Amino acid sequence: MTFKELGLNDALMKAIDDLGFENPTPIQQQTIPLLTNKSTDVVALAQTGTGKTAAFGLPILNTIDITSKDTQALILAPTRELCVQISNDLKKYGKYLKGLNVATVYGGASIDKQIQEISQGAQIISATPGRLVDLIDRRAVKLHTIKVVVLDEADEMLNMGFKDSLDEILEETPATKNTWLFSATMPREVERIAKNYMNDPAEVSAGKKNEGAANIKHIYYMVNSRDRYLALKRVADFYPEIFGMVFCRTKAETQEVADALIKDGYSADALHGDLSQAQRDFVMKRFRNRTLQMLVATDVAARGIDVDNITHVINYNLPEDIESYTHRSGRTARAGRSGMSIAIVTGKDSGKIKDIERIINKKFEKAAIPNGVEVCEKQLFHLVKKLHDVEVKDEEIEKYLPKVYEELKDLSKEEIIKRFISEEFNRFHAYYENAPDLNPGSEGSGNARTSRFFINIGQLDGFNRNSMKDFLADAARLHPRMIFNIDVKNSFSFFETENNCVDEFIALNKKGIEFNARVISFEVSKAKPSGGYGEKRSYGGGSREDGRRSYGGGERRSYGGGSREGGERKSYGGGERKSFGCGESRAYSGGGERRSSFGGSREGGERGRKEKNE
Repeated sequence: MTFKELGLNDALMKAIDDLGFENPTPIQQQTIPLLTNKSTDVVALAQTGTGKTAAFGLPILNTIDITSKDTQALILAPTRELCVQISNDLKKYGKYLKGLNVATVYGGASIDKQIQEISQGAQIISATPGRLVDLIDRRAVKLHTIKVVVLDEADEMLNMGFKDSLDEILEETPATKNTWLFSATMPREVERIAKNYMNDPAEVSAGKKNEGAANIKHIYYMVNSRDRYLALKRVADFYPEIFGMVFCRTKAETQEVADALIKDGYSADALHGDLSQAQRDFVMKRFRNRTLQMLVATDVAARGIDVDNITHVINYNLPEDIESYTHRSGRTARAGRSGMSIAIVTGKDSGKIKDIERIINKKFEKAAIPNGVEVCEKQLFHLVKKLHDVEVKDEEIEKYLPKVYEELKDLSKEEIIKRFISEEFNRFHAYYENAPDLNPGSEGSGNARTSRFFINIGQLDGFNRNSMKDFLADAARLHPRMIFNIDVKNSFSFFETENNCVDEFIALNKKGIEFNARVISFEVSKAKPSGGYGEKRSYGGGSREDGRRSYGGGERRSYGGGSREGGERKSYGGGERKSFGCGESRAYSGGGERRSSFGGSREGGERGRKEKNE
């Protein structure tokens, strides 16, 4: 079936042709003819990325009276990102409809400007529930002329605590309207809305209730709790071309994981509810432009993200609400592409895998966490492929070639290849040469390979986690990455390190190191199980500037991860390569400043969210 067979008017078909659309998706094939030719309520079940906006947007545009300035269609969405995306899509579809006005209403933006936009005659309003209720209370919006109400991502709106707002909004609309409910899952609260506000709705489904997309491969890795972050890095390095999203449960964890990835040389950033709209836009612009390889996000913040070609979704933690897994995994494999959804699971959460399998009607593959040899092999051949596919700018490089040829004339082709490959390969091989096996039960996994230390300085000496980490790394001449799980108390602290770094700290006792006229004592303590990647948020010594990230110049290399390009990465000053022991070799280059966590306060009243962690 083609779009020409769906009965849309000529103006819409011209816009569709401009966009290059030819064949409608399954949900579009079922909804567009139904909603264009019949006045009816509808409950439509379809996964994220299946073209739901066009499924309800094209029928609306096909039937509204653009000669009237009355508001005829209202579309409600859970987040500002999705709200804006819907408006932009409708404007693209309706660009040949002269007189079309689509108003976008969400918190975190000027309410006066939004009121003005509505007053100019918006036939369609795309809104988040919280801001729309605010406009209703101000009597700035009139809903008595509404003919269609669309509830997009209805399940997520209810998860975010918008039940009362939805009830208030729907009570303001005419009883004669049509209600179109679109959802990826069908929990009881969504069924309640369908029962209370819809009349004999038609049911449309592009799959079974809550079922996952067919072209997503689901994998889980079993890890010890303390190895979760190491496993995340190992997975990212094993897929060098990753362009993915990492999901965490809370805002704090999201920022902490993103900061740790940045400090370890990965192209990553955080997206969560504590960022202002300007900060969110800045992060999303970088992600859409593929300046970022990994976007670390909460479930709520990720709603409405419309980014193509996401290759991997990584569940750093499984969601508390198991049905949310469907939304997470739906970020990849959009528009018929294939993708991979990965879960990092500890023993206490392993039972959730079976529950998710039952909900999505798909089986997970249990995989072993790649070891150092496997990562190095994957990275090596990724490097070779990049070398093979690199664009050669003949004119620009021509004048340099004679001197290059002269310099390399005593080397054979094979020797040149080996040396060129080694220049990059040695970087990540040094890191992974002695990398532990992270799979539970292996000789190198878990707390068996770490030691916990007691030290007799703490908060009263002016230390926090970050300054303690830097102090210990400098004293023992170790890379900061080898110091983790720092717990700073008033007059003492605890930290952990790899077993093969213990001697460096024990030796400090003999040196008699002092701080504020106190002799510092290092004592091996009983290891304490811990989770995640250890230390809390790490800022690398930079400053906060207007809530925006400060970036250095040049190119930053990750370890075991090939090259990470772009000027956004912080460099460490110096310019020389230093070896810090414990199997690590790290290059430090000049310039730049470490970014501190995004500042700023939460803006906008549209959320009304009741779950404290999101």
